[in-house]
Amino acid sequence: MNDNTITPGLPELDSNPPTPYAFVDLDAAERNISRMAGKLAEHGIRHRPHIKTHKSLEIARKQLAAGAVGITTAKLSEAEVFADGGIDDILVALAIVGERNLERLERLHRRIRVTVTVDSWEAALGLSAVGERTGKPVRVLIELDGGLHRGGRQPGEDIVAFARKIQELPGIEIGGIMAYFGLVYRNRSEDALKAAVLEEAEIIRGVVSDLREAGIPVDIVSSGSTPTSKLCEYAEGITEVRAGNYLYNDVSAVSMGLAEPEDCALRVIATVISIPLPGMATIDAGSKTLTSDRSHHTDGFGMIIGQPDIMIASLNEEHGMLRYDPAQVSLSIGDRIEIIPNHSCVIPNLNDFVYAVRGGEIAGRIKTDARGCNY
Repeated sequence: MNDNTITPGLPELDSNPPTPYAFVDLDAAERNISRMAGKLAEHGIRHRPHIKTHKSLEIARKQLAAGAVGITTAKLSEAEVFADGGIDDILVALAIVGERNLERLERLHRRIRVTVTVDSWEAALGLSAVGERTGKPVRVLIELDGGLHRGGRQPGEDIVAFARKIQELPGIEIGGIMAYFGLVYRNRSEDALKAAVLEEAEIIRGVVSDLREAGIPVDIVSSGSTPTSKLCEYAEGITEVRAGNYLYNDVSAVSMGLAEPEDCALRVIATVISIPLPGMATIDAGSKTLTSDRSHHTDGFGMIIGQPDIMIASLNEEHGMLRYDPAQVSLSIGDRIEIIPNHSCVIPNLNDFVYAVRGGEIAGRIKTDARGCNY
């Protein structure tokens, strides 16, 4: 990418922007895309990346060019933006409930190949009505509860009985199942992560077997966090994964052994603006820049490159408070620091754009096309 064009409403491209700002190392991001695509292809697993990590049409097109079969969105508004951008195979991984949302889904369903998840009779009735009105059944993936209990049916008779019930609805086509085993992030060692992925795959295979025995078609078996996708050699029976965080990685990925700092493509640059006491400094990046999300298995609010002895101990909205041993660390007003955030998926949604860096130089901007599309 070498795009110096000016997006309406954005400042001119600056080789030394005011802080705080976020940037993406394109070489690292493209390397991450290529590695994931290659490994999944090697194991015969399709990739439908979750775009909540970047919310960018430009990045989604890179993922599709590398072999992704489509994209995953969390919300209808994201799907609308990406459909307008020419992407025509989208999974909306959230229950669609309410007449207004069903109307929006119907518009999407008429123009692109859209798949949605379902885990309740009420939602299934609404989806079936959309399928009947359009004359084209809505393809659904029945959501399996992966242990977080944020949604989904339970393994065993619960999911089988539900599938049998909605199979009778005229406007629905069951495409398979979808699951998210988010508890995998509690693990840290390679052995523990491997065991978690093996257990995830075993549970899913059991559910698929039960459904097929009951005469329910299961063509798509969609699962996978980034950890599951990176360890896909242990995910037997899964046909499709929805990794998102793999693209940029973050402190959580590093702390779990899933990435090295050089694999973390998304960074934030901040400036030291105050040193009120020895061992205490303040930067101009707070929760509105770094997010208040905590990292799995580590303390603080980000990793400072080249300064492992400095902790980002707390955040206000516009301030980050650093703590360090002044006998070991020297900071001055005006110093710029480079931060790997705890959770990269939140950062783009805090920015109209992130800078694109190639070879250490700012080469352009990556627009956050679906910024604020949280509805």
